[in-house]
Amino acid sequence: MASRNASKSTAQRRAAKAQARFERAEARRRERRIVGWSLAGAVVVLGGITWAIWANADAGADPAPTPTASEAASDGSTEGPSEEATDGATDGAEATPDPTALPTTLPRMYDSPPPATDSLGMTWDVTLHTNVGDIELELDGAHAPQAVASFLMLSKDGFFDGTACHRLLPSSLLQCGDPTASGMGGPGYGFGPIENAPADDVYPAGTVAMARVGNDAESQGSQFFLVFNDVTLPSDSAGGYTVFGTVVQGLEILQSVGAAGTQTGASDGPPATVVIIEDVTIA
Repeated sequence: MASRNASKSTAQRRAAKAQARFERAEARRRERRIVGWSLAGAVVVLGGITWAIWANADAGADPAPTPTASEAASDGSTEGPSEEATDGATDGAEATPDPTALPTTLPRMYDSPPPATDSLGMTWDVTLHTNVGDIELELDGAHAPQAVASFLMLSKDGFFDGTACHRLLPSSLLQCGDPTASGMGGPGYGFGPIENAPADDVYPAGTVAMARVGNDAESQGSQFFLVFNDVTLPSDSAGGYTVFGTVVQGLEILQSVGAAGTQTGASDGPPATVVIIEDVTIA
């Protein structure tokens, strides 16, 4: 009888220890979930703050590389982009990327741009692989060597991978290249001067050009815009915008994005069709 009682007591102790181990593990799992939710919430809040700052920035000090909301831009049939703020809201569809959310990880930053000679004065074939289709570009290293050298370096380093095209002027252009999708992101450096800007301020459909801060020729970084309908972008005190390439295939994709408009229906804001650059290949 004593032996049976001892065995029963041992089994009970083992069961109690197992239950205690289970409860401790469950507590740790709950703690990890709470921490994860807290971090995710912080990222969302920070992303919202960043977007609010960009959307409500004073027109005279708008940090978003241009064409900015304060620049007059017209294709001859529509008004230029307005300064109407957008809230970056999406339709909430499951698994749809939010281009206004601050990423949890950002690409590396750089101290300075690469030398212009890295473009080798050559024509480069580049493909933007996006979630809405491939867009093929031809970059002009002869006429815009610094812009092309910078774009090539960032592409090779994966800087553009997974980034959202954050800004659309539905009548004319899509702006991309900001890893934060806020309008304020860049590679950590700026460069100038402006290269290969059109003398007549007309940017034909298919133009690939550098965005910059208004009146600052040295503020070019990683943001660029793809023109899908002819547009006039008046020069400012710094000049025009560096034209460093041409869209050779995929213009219809950009025009479709333009036709869908912005998320809010405004003439300047995040595109309703989310466009993500998945990666960039250089031929």
